[in-house]
Amino acid sequence: MMERAAESGFTLLETVCVLAIIAMLAAVVLPAVPHATSRAALESYALKTAALLKADRNTAVRTGSTVQTELSPASGTIRSGASGRVVQLPGDVTFNAILADQCDGHASGTAIAFLPSGMSCGGTIFLTRPGAGYEIRITWLTGGIEVVPANVL
Repeated sequence: MMERAAESGFTLLETVCVLAIIAMLAAVVLPAVPHATSRAALESYALKTAALLKADRNTAVRTGSTVQTELSPASGTIRSGASGRVVQLPGDVTFNAILADQCDGHASGTAIAFLPSGMSCGGTIFLTRPGAGYEIRITWLTGGIEVVPANVL
């Protein structure tokens, strides 16, 4: 009976081998797990987009020429017409926009135009992910830009 009590349990070598196997599996599996965009990161993208839009509006007023901010929901990019700066959204963020059909007598398409007077074509850009979202609202009369949380279920 004394011999059996000495043989029960695991040796240190067996325990280390099991831990090494678990570590190798974790190293292979964890990079494949998608990392979702946090609420703070989503807010950061909304604020970066608003800053880019404000810079384009300021450039339009300062230079006295129309500046267009290009929106590409398919590629998830927002490109400044003044500086060429780009905000690239991650793949798990849904990007939609409601824009005017026409602006300043021209078809608006996929851009928000800022006029030399400070006015704009206006519109709303939606950045959402499951459980969180933000709206970037561009007022047509003043060209003002505001970021507000969206009601997302």
